Amino acid sequence: MKFAIIETGGKQYKVTEGQTLRVEKLGLKDGEAASFDKVLLYVDGEKVTVGTPYIDGAVISADHVREGRLKKVTTIKYKQKSRYFKKRGHKQHFSEVKVAAIKAK
Repeated sequence: MKFAIIETGGKQYKVTEGQTLRVEKLGLKDGEAASFDKVLLYVDGEKVTVGTPYIDGAVISADHVREGRLKKVTTIKYKQKSRYFKKRGHKQHFSEVKVAAIKAK
């Protein structure tokens, strides 16, 4: 099995070829190519390569599928008997990419 662990948007993702992945908003148009060069780990069958912190020359190429927003997350702060009530909502933006190839030296 061939997979890699990448870092983008302050988060880490395990990716394989052909996988569709939601990451932090990249700001690309549909069909544009995205590449991730912050590869932390690469596994090709029995061969494992670990970066320090990243692997030199390793690149994950992906195609941008779409952008969107996740479901609304509502947070509430409440203190009884003191008339304190705060309600906030947030919809996180994301980019959906499809991994095309995993290339490593």
